[in-house]
Amino acid sequence: MESAGARCAAAGSRDPGVVCEKHLFKGKLPEPLFQLACSHHHCAFPVRRHELCVWNTATAQNEAILTQLDGHLAPVTAAEFCTWEKSRLISVSEDRTFKVWDYATSQLIYQSGIITAFPLLSLLIDEENKQIITGCAEGQLWIFSLISGHNYRCVAHIDLKKEQEKFCHKVWKSGKEIGEGQNNSKLCKTDNMRPEGSVETSLPILLIEHCDFFLCFHNEENIYSSQNTSYFWIGTSIGLLIINLANFELEAFLSYRDYSDLSIQIARSCALTRKAANGKVLCLITSMFEDMIALLEVNLAALVTTQHSYFLPRGNEKGLSVFARSTLLANSPLCKGLKKNVKEPSSKTLGVKNTVKDKPLVFHNKIKSSGYTAAPQMTMFSPNTNLKRKEVSKWKISCKCKNKEYPLESYPPIKYEKEISVTCKPTPIFCVQYSGDGELLACGQADKTVLIFSSNLTDVHNVFSGHDGAVNSVGWSHDRKWLVSASEDRSLRVWSVCNKEPALILGKEKFHKTVHFAQFYFIDTFILLCCGAEFHLLSFHLDTTKDDLKRYKPRSVCKLVQKFPMSSTMEITSLSAVNEFYSYIVLTAGSNRALEVFDLNAGCSTAVIQEAHVRSVHQICQNKGSSFSTQQPEAYNLFLTTAAGDGIKLWDLRTLRCERRFEGHSSRCYPCGIAMSPCGRFIASGSDDRYAYVYEMRSSTFLHKLGRHTESVSNVSFNPSSPQLTTATLDGKLRLFLP
Repeated sequence: MESAGARCAAAGSRDPGVVCEKHLFKGKLPEPLFQLACSHHHCAFPVRRHELCVWNTATAQNEAILTQLDGHLAPVTAAEFCTWEKSRLISVSEDRTFKVWDYATSQLIYQSGIITAFPLLSLLIDEENKQIITGCAEGQLWIFSLISGHNYRCVAHIDLKKEQEKFCHKVWKSGKEIGEGQNNSKLCKTDNMRPEGSVETSLPILLIEHCDFFLCFHNEENIYSSQNTSYFWIGTSIGLLIINLANFELEAFLSYRDYSDLSIQIARSCALTRKAANGKVLCLITSMFEDMIALLEVNLAALVTTQHSYFLPRGNEKGLSVFARSTLLANSPLCKGLKKNVKEPSSKTLGVKNTVKDKPLVFHNKIKSSGYTAAPQMTMFSPNTNLKRKEVSKWKISCKCKNKEYPLESYPPIKYEKEISVTCKPTPIFCVQYSGDGELLACGQADKTVLIFSSNLTDVHNVFSGHDGAVNSVGWSHDRKWLVSASEDRSLRVWSVCNKEPALILGKEKFHKTVHFAQFYFIDTFILLCCGAEFHLLSFHLDTTKDDLKRYKPRSVCKLVQKFPMSSTMEITSLSAVNEFYSYIVLTAGSNRALEVFDLNAGCSTAVIQEAHVRSVHQICQNKGSSFSTQQPEAYNLFLTTAAGDGIKLWDLRTLRCERRFEGHSSRCYPCGIAMSPCGRFIASGSDDRYAYVYEMRSSTFLHKLGRHTESVSNVSFNPSSPQLTTATLDGKLRLFLP
């Protein structure tokens, strides 16, 4: 046996403050031990390889054996007690399954199917989130829910080899952008940090352990803002990783090979202290090829901050906020648009109705008149002027009957209420949106029409037709009087809620490509739309009055203020901005899979998030709240993105980081829509498996699964004034859900 003292990483290695080898033991070592389970009253360990033995620690030694559990088809590799369930034990095995036991009765409660093609090696029960985490010999991490009613469903599957490669690529690329001439860029020059050849062919997961991540940054302000986030150490044969189980991304990677003074470069087994002391944890590893055991001291704060300084998004040093925190700049496009706003038509251009006096058509009394000068005996085609007044009064009365405040603690709307077909023939519904008062629901369809329904889906308030292509998007104005729609026919139309004719038409001559999205902006001061690789800022004036002699000449006018190109993309796939209050921020997503943040007060791009999803984002959904609910100011900086086959991601505008991922719904064949509830607690998502899914903001797995749809759920929308959810399908049906 041989022992060596502490040795810190020195010249030729990385930062010596990250890891230090405290002790080294040399001698004959036994075969790797199994991961044992131990609680205050019981302990479990494998016997005869396929069986588990459970001991009662409170009894005498000859009476200690409580039971033996037999059921695995291969050697048991790990076991854990479930602390919040009485007499519950979970085990994993080389047979690639996990089993849930009731050791008090020796009964098998649940047996999973074959999870992966490789043996399961490690196991951890996450008590805070009530889920189990297990890892296999090939770097695959699986998470299953233990919440009652979830039936042990899979929450997430993480390929750590891909995540490690992506993490290394980020650090390598960002370090290269900073400049290779800087001394602190050593981190990006080693072999393990190159984007190619940086990952071993095998990455066995030897250990999963809790990580005291937040305790190391309690004095830092600009560190991860998400709450209810769990961090875990992942011990592998080549190093230690820290994974964030909210967004399933790596936070740090410590490779043994990057520190030349470490005696062990490839580990056979490892163990970690759960609690950090003075920001440091102890790690015990055994060598794969030699009879050595090394005790390492890892500085958690130094490890994370050194690597994160490379790939945090640039251009956000001051921090972004969705709220307008400063006055308009003199050269701001918003200021220009306000100063040069389109003037209302003067009274001279209102027509000749007021300038020409009414005169009889026949002037001679002896000539029998055709009746123009006589008083009419009957009124023909007289418009019912009281109809609209009644409709408006009913609208106002129903608004008063609505809840004055949105119930923040209410249950999510998951109870099926009713269903309607919007047309006689199945017609895909591409977009749905409630008005700000929650009274009306607008639907854009593939048959080129826009339908307006009452919020309870009982009446059709209006039908707008005129587009020559499918309607891509609809958006309500803040005053609820106007609706803007964009279509595949490269046109944009603004409709008055009370009229069937458009108040404003921007045709094909204005746009060279399809207008994918349009909305009102800056409390109805502007219109935003995306076309090709740029989005347009338009100022406008709407006027629905008609000239008797020029009946078909529109009186509404619109003017382009400025175009904003998105960098390094062929097409903007989604756009979002807040219209409910003054905000300078506009969020865009491109076909290059990037997100870009624009500050329209400064008139420029202010931040870019590369590779936001594995595919291009098809919808950005901001937390806009509603006039019926109040949230914490920081909550309005959160926004969602979704991409086909890559779930939903929650982002924080202040840090430009993904704070949580939501997976469970299916969105591989069709780009299904998402929505955030007015209270900010729930997320709804469409799915191509004919279900709608409701997530709780603090959990990555879905809370409820809403069925009985007859086709893929293309879009969803929350009512801003009351707990109400409406889903739309590709066969033209709307379904209403209540709490």
